[in-house]
Amino acid sequence: MQPLATIALAVVLVAGVTLAAAPSGPAAPSAAASPFEGDTMQLGNFSVSLTVADIAASRAFYEKLGFTVTGGEQAQNWLVMQNGTTTIGLFHGMFEGNLLTFNPGWDSKKKTLDDFEDVREIQAALEAHGLTLSTRADPESRGPAFLTLSDPDGNKILIDQHVPRPER
Repeated sequence: MQPLATIALAVVLVAGVTLAAAPSGPAAPSAAASPFEGDTMQLGNFSVSLTVADIAASRAFYEKLGFTVTGGEQAQNWLVMQNGTTTIGLFHGMFEGNLLTFNPGWDSKKKTLDDFEDVREIQAALEAHGLTLSTRADPESRGPAFLTLSDPDGNKILIDQHVPRPER
């Protein structure tokens, strides 16, 4: 799949999740109660992490689309690029396939939020809803942590928290 098609697919997926979650009438009872007391789960900043064959060529391509480098090291085979509030990551040789990535604790400019849903809380909620995780965060840890899972179509999702658990 071409990178632009991948981004378009990710936008459609996110829009579909948002629309599917929007109330359309009286709420139907859910199979598992939300651990967030009626609030929606806040997964954090969203980006698409793209596996690329040539990081320099991919960077040049996305710069032509108006993206600028906001993080990473090209010499280390990874870059983070933004166009407005849209974020993509370019990764060469770091993982197989593209990922939908969420960063709890960050806003779209990678600034740490004062309060947010910790990845360990998100993990507990996902498991309470019967989802199977590929990789789990240590529930006793306090620092940065991540988890991974796949959607029913095999799309990989990374929930990657780079900041410590919020103090409450």
